[in-house]
Amino acid sequence: MTAIKTEALIIGAGPVGLFQVFELGLLNIHTHIVDALPQPGGQCAELYPEKPIYDIPACPEISAQQLIDNLLQQIAPFKADFHLQELVTELRSQENGRFEVITSNGTRFDTATVVLAAGLGPFQPRRLRLVDADKFEGKQINYKVGDKSVYTGKRVAILGGGDSALDWVLELADTCAHIHLIHRREEYRGQPASVSKMRELVSQGKVTEHYGNISSLLTDNNKLSGLKLRLKNTEEKNLMIDSVLVFWGMSPNLGPIADWGLELEKRQLPVDTEKFQTNIPGIFAVGDINTYPGKKKLILSGFHEAALAAFAIQAHLDPDTKVRLQYTTTSSVMHQRLGLKED
Repeated sequence: MTAIKTEALIIGAGPVGLFQVFELGLLNIHTHIVDALPQPGGQCAELYPEKPIYDIPACPEISAQQLIDNLLQQIAPFKADFHLQELVTELRSQENGRFEVITSNGTRFDTATVVLAAGLGPFQPRRLRLVDADKFEGKQINYKVGDKSVYTGKRVAILGGGDSALDWVLELADTCAHIHLIHRREEYRGQPASVSKMRELVSQGKVTEHYGNISSLLTDNNKLSGLKLRLKNTEEKNLMIDSVLVFWGMSPNLGPIADWGLELEKRQLPVDTEKFQTNIPGIFAVGDINTYPGKKKLILSGFHEAALAAFAIQAHLDPDTKVRLQYTTTSSVMHQRLGLKED
């Protein structure tokens, strides 16, 4: 297969990878973007599309999926080429300073720069490892919430003790007939404020807490009808439910990234805070996959990193030309690139 030649290849189509398309587009750098998932959006679209986000500037509240939809609309003028359901398996430096990149589908790229925006790498939710659990996955057992109206009037078991589990208890409390929150111990990892709100719902009779583990599934006519719990005091209890939501976190895996000669620090890529470049010139890292002093794993931090990385990429591509900052509010060049009509 003939290699696709490009100046910038982004690995990862989560919110930071998408915003990287925008920042490079403003600098007139066309991008190709590769992601292992079947749709853009990363964890936002795959795991918590309806979960509200409150710390995106100028958006007091926005769902994760709406954030992705807005980013896709924002980058539309730059016509990035998406390569979805493809995992990058090989990345090699070439003698001319460019990179050869190959995906699991056999797609080959000849690129001048690479931006790693792959979050924590390919990930899978930690699954419910019980006999026959796989038969109900995507039906009565799920690891994300798509359309929350599906749970209207249902008895739902939510598994987990972190922010995701608590957030969905709070979000679904007025939708479900009842929620059973199952956690292995009384201490929660989530925000104290969320724990307090959850316990208010317990006092109102909308939520029941259970401390222990699930020992088996209960079925009736090939449908999941309940869970058998083994509580902390060794007592066993049968819990009748309609649906199960599992929020036990992710199993991150850097996968082939770990074999590309990049410097690693606790499974992350150290970068400088001027260029967000890795130890290999021409390879940049933005978002959760990178690390530096003071690093905060926030989407808005990733947006900042993408902006600075874009200017560094332009300088890498054309080191003899000074990069001039232009403002989208006033620059006719920016307006042209954004496809805006001048008055």
